[in-house]
Amino acid sequence: MEDVIHLLPDSVANQIAAGEVVQRPSSIVKEMVENSIDAGAQNIQVIVVDGGKTNVQVIDDGKGMSETDARLSFERHATSKISQASDLFSLSTMGFRGEALASIAAVAQVELKTRRAEDELGTYIQISGSHVDEQEPTVCPVGSNFSVKNLFFNVPARRRFLKSNQTELNNVIADFERVVLVHPQISFTLYSNEVEVFNLPQSSVRQRIINVFGKKFNSDLLPVEVETSLASISGYVAKPETAKKKGVHQYFFVNGRYMRHPYFHSAVMRAYDGMIPAGEHISYFIYFNVSPADIDVNVHPTKTEIKFDNEQAIWQVLSAAVREAVGQFCSVPLIDFDVEGRPDIPAMGTSKEIPQQPKPITTSYNPFHSTTPRPVAGWERLYKQGGEEGDFSFDNLIPSELIKEENAVTSGSTLNIWKDEELEPPMSSFGDTLPKFQYKGRYIIYPDSDGLIAVDQHRAHIRILYEQNMQCLDHHPRPTQKQLFPEIIQFSKAESVVLEASLDDLLSLGFELTNLGGGSYSVGGVPIELQGLNIEKLLHEIVGSLMAHPDVGNAREAWETISLIMAREAAIVYGQVLSDTEMEQLLRDLFATSAPARTPDGKVIYATIDFRQIDNMF
Repeated sequence: MEDVIHLLPDSVANQIAAGEVVQRPSSIVKEMVENSIDAGAQNIQVIVVDGGKTNVQVIDDGKGMSETDARLSFERHATSKISQASDLFSLSTMGFRGEALASIAAVAQVELKTRRAEDELGTYIQISGSHVDEQEPTVCPVGSNFSVKNLFFNVPARRRFLKSNQTELNNVIADFERVVLVHPQISFTLYSNEVEVFNLPQSSVRQRIINVFGKKFNSDLLPVEVETSLASISGYVAKPETAKKKGVHQYFFVNGRYMRHPYFHSAVMRAYDGMIPAGEHISYFIYFNVSPADIDVNVHPTKTEIKFDNEQAIWQVLSAAVREAVGQFCSVPLIDFDVEGRPDIPAMGTSKEIPQQPKPITTSYNPFHSTTPRPVAGWERLYKQGGEEGDFSFDNLIPSELIKEENAVTSGSTLNIWKDEELEPPMSSFGDTLPKFQYKGRYIIYPDSDGLIAVDQHRAHIRILYEQNMQCLDHHPRPTQKQLFPEIIQFSKAESVVLEASLDDLLSLGFELTNLGGGSYSVGGVPIELQGLNIEKLLHEIVGSLMAHPDVGNAREAWETISLIMAREAAIVYGQVLSDTEMEQLLRDLFATSAPARTPDGKVIYATIDFRQIDNMF
C-alpha cells in the first residue's frame, strides 16, 4: 500500500495560513501599517481603491530593506522581530510571527519598492500568488512602498464573500483608527479612491482622538491616570450624559497594541452604574502599559486577544480609576455652614431679645391636593352587577385592581400568556363600538371571541411606522417638515463616509441633509413624525447602527436598519393616554400591516388571554 501522507507545497501552505491572517482588505492595511511602525516610520500614507479590493497601497519613510531582506521578507516564518522563543515574553514590536507578507503574497498580486538610506539604489519585487515574477534594482526614496492588488484573485470563492466597497472601506477605516489612536507621534494619511479621508499630523493622545472623531469630543473627555506596580493606566473616558445605544467608540490598548477585552470592558461600565440608562454605553480610550513578561499576545494571529497574569487585580484598579475620574466630574462643591468664630448677623426685621422662630417645613404639602372631597365620577358603574342581556361589561370580567390602575404609567413587563404560534389577526368588527381601554398606559385591552387581547401600544406603532418607512423604498418619499433654523451636526470622518453612502435613503425618508465639509452637515428638514425629537442623537444612532453592522450588503438591508430606528424614535411612548378614536385607529393600522404579531426585530406585539384560562382562575 502506498504512503498517503505528504508535504504540502509552500504555495498551498501559504494560502491556508492566509485564511487566518488575511480575512479582508482591512487585514492588509493593519499588517502593513504595523510593519511600517516597526520600521521606525514617521510618516505613513495609506491608499485604497474600491474599499481595498482593487488596490491597497502603504507608503512609509522607515529604514527600508536591503535586496536580500526584501526577497526574504515574503518567505513564511521570516522575521526580524524575534530569534528565539524567549523573545515572545519581551516583545517591543507590533509583529513577530513572520506570516503576514507571505500570506498576503499567496492570495494577491504584490509590488514592493524599498531602499535603505545607505544604498544608492533600491529594490523592486513583483510577486503573484507566492510566485516571484520579477526582481530588479530601481530608483526610489528611502523607506518601503507596498502595493497589494486584486486580493483573492486566485481564490474566487473567498473573493465572492467580500462585501460591498462601502462595507470594506468601513472595515479599513476601523482598523486604521485602531492603529493611529495608539501612535499619535506618527503622521498618518488615508485616501479612498483619490479622496482624502484622514490627514493626521503628529500630536498628543487627546488631540489625536479629537482629530479622528471630531472637535465635539474635546468637551466630552475625562482624563484617567493611575500608576501601580501591576500596570500604568492612562487615557480618557466620556461623560455620563454622552451615553448612547449605538455609535460609541470603545478602545483598549496595551503596550501600543489594540486589544479586545470584555472583562476590562465590564470594569469600565461598572463605574457608570446608576449614571447612564440601561442598555446604553459610553466611549472610552484606555491605554495600559505593563511588563511584556506579564502578558501573552501570542494567542491568535490577529493579536487582538491578550492574556494578563493579574487580570482580577488590574480589573479593580481600572474600575476604581474610572470611578474616580467620573466622580470628580460629577462632584458638587459643598456650601460651608461652619460659622463658629464668626460674628452673628441678625436677620432683617428681628431683634436680639426676641429671636424669630423659623417656620416649620411641611414635606407633605401638595398644591394639587384639595381637602374638599370630590364626587367620584361614574361610581354607580362600580356597583353595577351586570347590564342588560347582550351587553358587555368589564366590571364582571376585570378585577377591580386592574380598573384602578387604568392609565397608570409603569415599567412592568408585558403579559406572558400568549400563544406561541403566529396568530390570526384577532379583530372583531371595528365598525361597531368595540369596548376597549388602556391598562397601565402601556396596553390596549379589548375582547375577542376567544378571550381578551392585550396589544402593546408602543410596539404596535413601531410595526406601523416601520412598514410606512419601508414603502419609501418603492419611490414613495415621506413628507418633510422644513426647519426654520437648520441644525448643524458634526460627524467623525468614519461616520461621514457611512452617512454619504446613505444620503439618498435618508432623503427618501424625509431628511434634508447638506454636506458643509469637514464632517459638518446642515439639517434643513426632517420627517414630520420626528418633529420635536433629538435629531442629532437620532442621526448618530442611525450611523452608529450602520457602522456596527458592517456586513450590511445591500441598500435594502441598510434601509431596513434606518427604518426601524426611525420607527422606534417616533412611536408613541408608554404612558401616553389615547382616546377611543386613537386606540381604534391604531388597531386598524396594526392589523392592516403584513406582520402584525411581531415587531421587525421579533418582539411580540399582542397576546391573547383565553377565556378558559380566566374561568379556571375562578
